[in-house]
Amino acid sequence: MNALPKAKFLDPSTPPTMITLVILASMGALSMNIFLPSMPAIQEYFGASPSAVQFLLSGFLFMNGVLQLLLGPLSDRYGRRPVALWSFGIFVIASIVCANAPNTATLVTARTIQAVVVASFVLSRAAARDIAGTKDAASMMGYIAMGMSVAPMLGPTIGGFLQEAFGWTAPFWALSGLGVLVLFLVFRDMGETNLTPSSSMSEQVRQYPQLLTSRRFWGYALANMFASGVFFSLLGGAPFVGTEVYGLSPSTLGLYFIFGPMGYFTGSLITGRYAARLGTYRMLTIGSSLTIFGMVLALILVQNGYEHPIAFFGCTVFIGIGNGMVIPSASAGMMSINPRLAGTAAGLGGSMMTSGGGAMSALVVIFLSKEAGVTPLILFMLVSAVFGLLAAIYTIRVEHQMRGDEDHPTLP
Repeated sequence: MNALPKAKFLDPSTPPTMITLVILASMGALSMNIFLPSMPAIQEYFGASPSAVQFLLSGFLFMNGVLQLLLGPLSDRYGRRPVALWSFGIFVIASIVCANAPNTATLVTARTIQAVVVASFVLSRAAARDIAGTKDAASMMGYIAMGMSVAPMLGPTIGGFLQEAFGWTAPFWALSGLGVLVLFLVFRDMGETNLTPSSSMSEQVRQYPQLLTSRRFWGYALANMFASGVFFSLLGGAPFVGTEVYGLSPSTLGLYFIFGPMGYFTGSLITGRYAARLGTYRMLTIGSSLTIFGMVLALILVQNGYEHPIAFFGCTVFIGIGNGMVIPSASAGMMSINPRLAGTAAGLGGSMMTSGGGAMSALVVIFLSKEAGVTPLILFMLVSAVFGLLAAIYTIRVEHQMRGDEDHPTLP
């Protein structure tokens, strides 16, 4: 039985409220994409190569993956609260350095350090698992994802207008200020939720094989990685497609980014309301299938001569719906393997997600050209979506095979 007291807003002796978990998770999403409309301006300002500027995204995602391997176990050992406080303190400093960077090397380095904000993803999910337990974790994560979907929905749009009004440094100054506010909120409202911390990091490491040798864990993690890989490929390819293929301004490109997060809001709402009723199996397969449908529809429209940006960007709403269904369900599945390793599982699974996403966001640029248009980007995302569905099917088969085993989790 859950021994945590009822959450009270701005009471650090109780668990964090839902609003705090939503805001915490939102900072990670906002930090990822608010600067995207500024990428062409950054390239022009520093006279940098496209690959160097692209590393502001791919390097950020790669470091996200590395840090999650550390932050998850640290939160299992020392607690969610101290890890959150330290992480956001570092994030604020890194954001200020980004805004004052005198050259590309400094900007890339500070941007990479800024990836410590990934603690927001790891800790919000681990805290939700601490509070809700196994059965209701997917639903709670769905509601958190629904709330945090506002950040990626508005991030590129806000970033585009900030870029046009104040220049490329404005999005980083905005992140600095927001980081300070979130740091205060964590300090005042995020009470500790990890009531059974491990006694040492060595004990934590000794329990790793329970995750690393679990076929269920890898199935959930791969479904998670390939589903989110579609979105990360969009983040990597859309700035080029928007400016070079469709000729969009930064603010207009930011507006077209809204379709994916709109879908994510919808998919997360579906998860929050129906995950316990439909079950993990259906959430994974339906979400993966919807993503594939969206990419096939975009391909059909583009190949049949629909040249308006809405033909592509409008279909990204299905990416959002699919991710909103798959990611919370897969995350809850990963953390159900061993509740004492919830933070470690969230970190390892999140590391795979963001590292794989970072690789995809960098790799997709190789296939893009003005002459080829948007088709290579659609095909790249479609392949990732298909692999996501295959991973979901594999996970379901493993779950069926292990039904009745001692370590089989309680399924929604």
